[in-house]
Amino acid sequence: MREGSAPNFAPPAEEGMVLTLEDEKGDLTHFEFLGIIIHEDHRYGCFLPVPEGQEQGTGESGEVVILEVTEFDDEGWPIGFELPLDEDLLEEVYRDFAFATKDLYDFE
Repeated sequence: MREGSAPNFAPPAEEGMVLTLEDEKGDLTHFEFLGIIIHEDHRYGCFLPVPEGQEQGTGESGEVVILEVTEFDDEGWPIGFELPLDEDLLEEVYRDFAFATKDLYDFE
C-alpha cells in the first residue's frame, strides 16, 4: 500500500480503486479514488474522473474532485458523499491533498 507524506491523509486500500457515484439526478459517474484528507475534523474524498470506456483515471483533465464524506458503513468505509459549496474550503482541502501526496501524484 502506498503512503502519503502527512498524517491527515489516508490512501486508498488498493491503487486504481474506482467508485461509481450517483448524483441527485440519478446520473452515474466513475471516479478513481485517490484517498481521504482530514481537514478541520471533516473527511473529504479526493477523486479523479474516469473517462468513459476506461478502467481508471488518466489524470489528463488535472481535475481533482473533492467530496465531503457524509456517511460511513459499519466497517468505517465511506459510502455517502456531498459536494462542498465553499470554494475557499475546497481550495484548502486541495492544498492539504497536494501536500500530502506530493510524492505520489504530480498535479499542477
